[in-house]
Parts: sequence; structure tokens; C-alpha cells
Amino acid sequence: MPDLPLGNHIFDLEFHPQSDYVYAGLLTGEIKGYAYDTTNGLCQAAFTLRPTKRSCRGLATNESGDRLWSVSKDKAIHGIDTNSGKVVDTRLGAHDSAINRVTRLLPNMLATGDDDGVIKLWDPRKPAQLREYKQHFDFISDFMWLEDKRQLVATRYGDGTLSVMDVRSNKPEPIAQSEDQEDELLSIVPIKGNNKFVVGTQLGILSIFNRSKGWGDCVDRIPGHPSSIDALCALTQDVILTGSSDGFIRAVEILPTKFLGVIADHGEFPIERIKLDRQAKWLGSASHDEVLKLTDVGDALEESDEEEDRQAEREQSMAVDGDEKEDGGEAGLGDMSAPARQEATTMLEDDSDEPDSDEGEKQKKRKRRKRDQHPGGSHKKANAGPDASFFSEL
Repeated sequence: MPDLPLGNHIFDLEFHPQSDYVYAGLLTGEIKGYAYDTTNGLCQAAFTLRPTKRSCRGLATNESGDRLWSVSKDKAIHGIDTNSGKVVDTRLGAHDSAINRVTRLLPNMLATGDDDGVIKLWDPRKPAQLREYKQHFDFISDFMWLEDKRQLVATRYGDGTLSVMDVRSNKPEPIAQSEDQEDELLSIVPIKGNNKFVVGTQLGILSIFNRSKGWGDCVDRIPGHPSSIDALCALTQDVILTGSSDGFIRAVEILPTKFLGVIADHGEFPIERIKLDRQAKWLGSASHDEVLKLTDVGDALEESDEEEDRQAEREQSMAVDGDEKEDGGEAGLGDMSAPARQEATTMLEDDSDEPDSDEGEKQKKRKRRKRDQHPGGSHKKANAGPDASFFSEL
């Protein structure tokens, strides 16, 4: 599908939950809607409006998609009828500072977060806020909604913490808050059936939180991104897409950890936001290049699966060759040229599973005990170079 040049910096985008429409909020305060055709890959403008002259920073729809909510730098919330493309509700002065994020929680509940770290809950049918949370002191960078527990998780940029709020409770305080992660938390996404959560950080580390172990601290850290991870979305329960400030959108499998490839890029411009449509086929991405990019990711994992099948066949072939060789160095590699041997060795190294931190430590201790018991053993470690990160090929 061709890129959509919008003529200005895009802050956020949102897909219609039931139809093939996508909406973009711009620096100028404009909101643009487009209908896209999944068959011929064409886009057509649906509406353009400008509820405010200040930047539109966040967008969210209701369940049916007939109402689009926008938040802006002018501290206001605007409700837009997506059928007519007109503003039908305006809440001026909804916050005391510029609003940075908005998300839908329940059919009649929204959450907004501002530059001072204040989070508010709203019922669109009522003019006043429902509740207010003030546990943070810097801007809210992202929201995540846990439907099963009716809990809202918010990440914060400045104080390096995330907080969990139970929207069923009338108490204006979170039920849990993490320790300072000593890094800016920029984005969050659930994986593994909402049992684990991935947080993108300013230093380019993916922090893994395990729901069963509480929200106090992450249980694993996955380095490798060369720049900050500003946006995340889940392609499957095991594969996430990461939008980084180096302009690349990557597919990464989590636990076991494996870099699957680059899905799209915006050149040298940092990725501002990424979201999937309702069918998880089209990925919308926004950057500072003033272009709304729609990338077909419906078949993104098929090539990876085919490569894994080819790799399994190669490994099986190498194992058979190794049994037939009386002396050929490493099994299955002795009769290869040096480049082919290095390629196969790297494949074997990159195919290893990466367990959670606690289990990983247990395995390391068991390996150390084996080495102590057999100091002259024949264990060999393939030469992976000074950096064995799964992103090293980038």
C-alpha cells in the first residue's frame, strides 16, 4: 500500500475497530481519516478537521468506532463523529497541563494522561471526571489495559516506574507501583496470554515483567536495540514489533528470544507510533517524516517459519554427515568450507532458547558444577565473536 504523505508531523494514529479506516493526529491540530482497501491497496481521504490549533497528541475510538476521541496540547478532549467527520463533544480544560495519551478501557470509560503525570478516568456520558491519580511526576508515555482484572497500567518517562490502577476501586491511588527501573519507560505491550509484559526503554532495552511475580521489578532484560524503543505492539502472543528511534521497525520473538527481521523503516527518522489494524494484517506507523506508512504484515512470519524449516533440515543433514565421518573436526562441519562452517555455527548459536532470569541462573550453576567435576572435559564453545547479541547482524 502506498505511503500517505500528510504534510506535517504525525503524533498518533488509530484504526477503526470494525471497518477499514485509519485516523492520524497531526502537529497542526488536524485529524485526518482515510479509508483503505485491503484488496487493491488504495487509500481514499474520508475527512479532515481541526478541532484545535494546538497539536493533537493522542487518539482512541469507542468499541463501535463511531466515536473518535482526541487529546491535545491545549488540555482539551474532543469527541468526533467518524461518520460525519464533525466534532460533537468538547471538554475544555480537562487537565491542568497538556494531555499526552488517551485510551479506551470499557464501553463507557476513557483514560487520559498528561505531561505532569496526572491520570484521569472519564465517562463520556458525564461532563466531570470519575477519578484522578497523581502518583507520577513526569509525562505519561503509554497505557496498557488488562481486561480480565479491569486494571490500567501506565508507564512514565521521567521517574522510571510503571503503576497499576484498578478502575473498579474508588481509591485515587494505584494498587501497585514498580521500583525505579533506572531508565525511562516509553512503551508497553502484553505477551504470552497477558501473563508477561514487555516494556521499551530509552536505553534500547526490552524489560520483561512477569505477572505472577508482581509488579515490583522486571524479571529479565533483553539488550540489543541500538536506540530507544519508543513504540511496541504485539504481532502474536510470542512475537512483538518494536519501533525505535533509529527509524527501524523490527520483529522480535520473546522467550525464546530471536531477532526475526526488519518489517519496515522510516529512513533516519525516529518511529513515533505503531499500531495494528483489527485483523493484524496492516501495520500503521508514524514518524517525523510526515508520512503515514501502512505495511502488510499478514505474511510476515511465514518467511521466518520457512527459514526455520530449512535450518532444521540443514542441522539434520549435518548430524547424518557427522556420523559418517571418522574424523572431520566438529560433527557435520568438517567437510565444509570456512565460510559455510561459520554460517552453520552461527545458526546453531542463534537457535538457543533464552529462559527467564531465575531459571537461567539455575542452568548456569549446573553447568559450572559440571565443569568443576570434569575440568578436562571436551566441551567446546563455537566462536561467536565479541558480541553474541541476537541483533549483532544489524
